[in-house]
Amino acid sequence: MTDNPNTTYRVLREVLAERARQDEKFGEQNHPDGTGNKSQQEAADAARRWCQSAFGSGYGTWSDVLAEEVAEANGERDPAKLRAELVQVAAVAVAWIEAIDRRTNSKEN
Repeated sequence: MTDNPNTTYRVLREVLAERARQDEKFGEQNHPDGTGNKSQQEAADAARRWCQSAFGSGYGTWSDVLAEEVAEANGERDPAKLRAELVQVAAVAVAWIEAIDRRTNSKEN
């Protein structure tokens, strides 16, 4: 976690506010998962290899990490494992937002 947990809480409050806006606009949504087919599983494997290669060569990015996590979620059929992957997607997105805020704040100071 970041050195300042308030940063994470601030970002999570923004996420909660966005969820409230979504519920207000669309109401409760209950779509099928649509995950876990062979093509999605192959894409998850490819994204995993891509991310490992990118970081192995010193060029990994937040986009690579998030793409891998989303691909892994898309490739998962089991609801419990899908849920765990989606938590990872959310955590990476929050971490990326925090990194953007750190860069922005360091340029302002």
